[in-house]
Amino acid sequence: GDVYKRQVHGINMDKDKTKGEEVQEELNKIRLTLSAKETRALEDVCRQIIDKTREMNYKFRGPVRIPTKTLRITCRKTPCGEGSNTWDRFEMRLHKRVIDLNCPINKVKEITGFKIEPGIVVNVSFP
Repeated sequence: GDVYKRQVHGINMDKDKTKGEEVQEELNKIRLTLSAKETRALEDVCRQIIDKTREMNYKFRGPVRIPTKTLRITCRKTPCGEGSNTWDRFEMRLHKRVIDLNCPINKVKEITGFKIEPGIVVNVSFP
């Protein structure tokens, strides 16, 4: 008799759980890829995104630091080609961070709704 009651009780509990899940929002995997020339500004934006995500009690992973991409250009100093062969070396470093979020799509705008500095590029994708 007790086993039967537990099974019936367990089935009722399962039905109640599914009703509660229907009310919850559907969680999606969202990947934010941030890139910038300056590391300090990039780290500040990553920190703000993570703080907002923690406040809203969503799971996240990151920021994962992608290796820095260094773009180099070497060119002659003189425009006419005369004189000694002196060269200028210019380089630009691009820093990248990846943050994975587990949250509803409509909450992404809320999480990234603060003012982001002009030099930072944010890409949103669904892996």
